[in-house]
Amino acid sequence: MQTNVYLVRHAHSTFTPDELGRPLSVQGLIDADRINSFLEKEDIDVVIASQYKRAVQTVEGIAQRIGKEVIIENGFKERKLAENPVDDFDSAISKVWQNPSFSWEGGESNIEAQKRGISATFKILNRYEGKNIAVGTHGNIMVLIMNYLDKKYDFHFWKSLDMPDIYKLTFNKAILHDVTRIWSREGHRKNERGYQK
Repeated sequence: MQTNVYLVRHAHSTFTPDELGRPLSVQGLIDADRINSFLEKEDIDVVIASQYKRAVQTVEGIAQRIGKEVIIENGFKERKLAENPVDDFDSAISKVWQNPSFSWEGGESNIEAQKRGISATFKILNRYEGKNIAVGTHGNIMVLIMNYLDKKYDFHFWKSLDMPDIYKLTFNKAILHDVTRIWSREGHRKNERGYQK
């Protein structure tokens, strides 16, 4: 039975030190409305998001349109890079991707974050088999999940993501069969297949 997971990287947010409560920017809200209009045509059955406000805000529109609640799943929250803000984000994020077992003080390694993200993914595949599932999540954890399934989704792939962005992952049980980029910030249907089996 085919299950489709739509990994939705959140729209642009207004930076605040409050990682959990950081809201979408004006542009982010506009883009979120556009992707929710798009997702409505995909016959979404279930809407899930990390607990971060920007992830919830990105997909709550499709939940409202189909008359469902957004289900919070902590496993899809963004990877914690470090306990405190890092001086050089680019260098810090590069290092954790170069060495998957390395973590900055108080942060998650790629391996730790990936384990959390893929556990959440397999949980929803089991719980909502045969459904179309929209997941509001974040760029790094999204790519770590995809990387577990196919190593070509790597650091360079993460850097190429739009904000927001949508990749549709098609599974038979827990086996990945297809990955398609179906939306980008320009608002055009992409249908860029990155994986086929």
